[in-house]
Amino acid sequence: MDFKQIQELVKMVNKSNISELSIEEDKFKITIKQKDNEVQQVFTVPAVAPVQAVAQVAPVATAPAATSATPPAATAADTKATNLLTIKSPMIGTFYRSPGPDKPAFVNVGDDVTSGKVVCIIEAMKLFNEIESEVSGRIIKVLVDDASPVEYDQPLFLVEP
Repeated sequence: MDFKQIQELVKMVNKSNISELSIEEDKFKITIKQKDNEVQQVFTVPAVAPVQAVAQVAPVATAPAATSATPPAATAADTKATNLLTIKSPMIGTFYRSPGPDKPAFVNVGDDVTSGKVVCIIEAMKLFNEIESEVSGRIIKVLVDDASPVEYDQPLFLVEP
């Protein structure tokens, strides 16, 4: 099993409700456990003597890019508005509002979004994942600063239907 296949497995476990996944091939065994929105990998690869390593998958800290002013994180009262929908992060990673430092943001406050429109990018394990809106409406608030780490299921945008 190569590294890219392991990355894909971690992403799939992270996006699903699976709590544990174990795979054994010849002298290679991998167990991926998800606990409290954290994905944990346990590898056992025998060498001269059995070796066991445990790795926590966590957001990669990156240097903040030069950005325009972005709204601060939302308070609990902001997310409790009854008529607003929330676009949430489907994974752990680093949130980016634009495809590059010198590029415009995918969406801004006041922009209309439709289901399937790319609203941001989340970098996870050196992979840039385009996040698409699952709702249609108008962006009311951006809840995360650009180049900030985000958690699984963390609210990213508030949308007025």
